[in-house]
Amino acid sequence: MENGKITLQPTERIDDLLTHDLRIIQSDEVFSFSLDAVLLARFCYVPPRGKIVDLCSGNGVIPLLLTTRTKAHITGVEIQDRLADIARRNIRLNGLEDRIHMIHGDLRDPAAELGNGAFDVVTVNPPYLPVPNGDQNMNPHFAAARHEVYATLEDVVRASARLVRSGGRVAMVHRPSRLVEIFCTMRQYRLEPKRIRFVHPRADLEANMVLIEALRDGKPEVRMLPPLIVYKNKTEYSDELMEVYYGRSESLAHSDIGQHTST
Repeated sequence: MENGKITLQPTERIDDLLTHDLRIIQSDEVFSFSLDAVLLARFCYVPPRGKIVDLCSGNGVIPLLLTTRTKAHITGVEIQDRLADIARRNIRLNGLEDRIHMIHGDLRDPAAELGNGAFDVVTVNPPYLPVPNGDQNMNPHFAAARHEVYATLEDVVRASARLVRSGGRVAMVHRPSRLVEIFCTMRQYRLEPKRIRFVHPRADLEANMVLIEALRDGKPEVRMLPPLIVYKNKTEYSDELMEVYYGRSESLAHSDIGQHTST
């Protein structure tokens, strides 16, 4: 199937990203982007220009969204060939070849072209869960998106710390249940947590996501931002979520807190 100059596989479709007229190729055979990716792209600090790298990039949704907030050059790294191919076609589909570059590679052994300390910002939406014991009859693309098949939490943090410059920022979305492990691992690799925001499905429910931003070689001091509530009732998104999800706001509220701090 052809869509202009973009070739779609039989199971693929083109969806609207609901912001800035961006579109994205997706398939039910591989893991599609979800709310956590959108929130990370709207939470993280971005410089007006410079260099950003997105690890565990999947179909490239975070780099696509980041182009609405910055003129920085963005590199995506994705280990699964199928997803890296979709990401490259998403870049072409949106005419962003001069803004985004996609690498099919392993973040544990990044390509030489990335370089140590070469980036102002690292973003990462990693798999949340350790690999389970026993046989898992799961689509391998889904398994790799949900479980640490190709990289552990420590692998992700180590790679992020290696790629970001001193004074640069690493932004991650993860599960609150692993927050202590995340903090300990970040400090092990000289990443100091600076901003934390918990995401709650509703105001009366515990958080099921956490947004974290750390500073390379920063001093100990962390800001706990107000909680982000996804639904204001059983079916309606909260006002803040509507603003960022549908593109009327390019960043989450409070996203500029502490962004001028370099230590």
